[in-house]
Amino acid sequence: MNWRPDYSAHAAFVAPARSTSALWRFFLGLFVAVVAYVALNELYFQTVYGLAGSAAPSLHGDLLKGATPQAMYLLLFSFGTMAMAVAVTVRIVHRRSAGSLFGLPGRLWPSFRAVSGAMLLLGVALAVLPPWSMGGKLTPNLPLSRWLLLLPLSLLAVLVQVSAEEIVFRGYVQQQLAARFNAPLIWMVLPSALFAAGHYLPAEAGENALMVALWAGFFGILMADLTARSGSLGPAIAVHLWNNVSAILIVSLPDDLSGLALYLTPFSMDDAAALRSWLPVDFALMLVSWLAARLAIRR
Repeated sequence: MNWRPDYSAHAAFVAPARSTSALWRFFLGLFVAVVAYVALNELYFQTVYGLAGSAAPSLHGDLLKGATPQAMYLLLFSFGTMAMAVAVTVRIVHRRSAGSLFGLPGRLWPSFRAVSGAMLLLGVALAVLPPWSMGGKLTPNLPLSRWLLLLPLSLLAVLVQVSAEEIVFRGYVQQQLAARFNAPLIWMVLPSALFAAGHYLPAEAGENALMVALWAGFFGILMADLTARSGSLGPAIAVHLWNNVSAILIVSLPDDLSGLALYLTPFSMDDAAALRSWLPVDFALMLVSWLAARLAIRR
């Protein structure tokens, strides 16, 4: 029996990167992308603070914690500058279109739709099955009427955030590495290690920072697998979207990115013991989500 995954669609996903797969060009691309991102991000927030005027200091404090809906929208939409930076990079350094980062056009939307359906069904199942608490009573945050009113824009904001991250890590980095190296250990693990590094936040997560980073790295590997199976970013964007919808829009930590959440957890980021007890549950949910996505795309 052959237990090797079916990555036949990955060749078409990687094809646009093959003509400019030299390592020097990849490292130049990373440099250009970082410089462009820093410049665009600085321009974005300086514009925001300029428009805020005298309210800029208060807005800055809200942005640091994502404490209000307005702050969360500004933070989430700022990820668009990351996607723009990579779009500039592939056009200038690799001489290809930004659209090539998404993979096979005929599979992008169908796979996104199929996996989103699977994630929503999984979410309903988790909502009706025990346990029904997170070690304590959830605290209401936004009133339901306001939360529903904001929901369309909130979903768009989260979609921008997750799409930007997938474009960078599973799009640009995975494509360019896979165009140069055949070994999945390189094109799956290295982008995921970078993704994990970006989620290593000891100031916020304290003694759980390493575990949170490992969670992100493992998540990255699973998203790389879905991308290779489908030949597009559709499944990875869908899983990432509904994972973040759950963590940002439905139940959030009270001291971190809580401005758009309907409910808040009974523990905060600095409650190391409570947070650590839920990390294994998050790992299990991640695996279940990956399996459900695999069934949805049937690869």
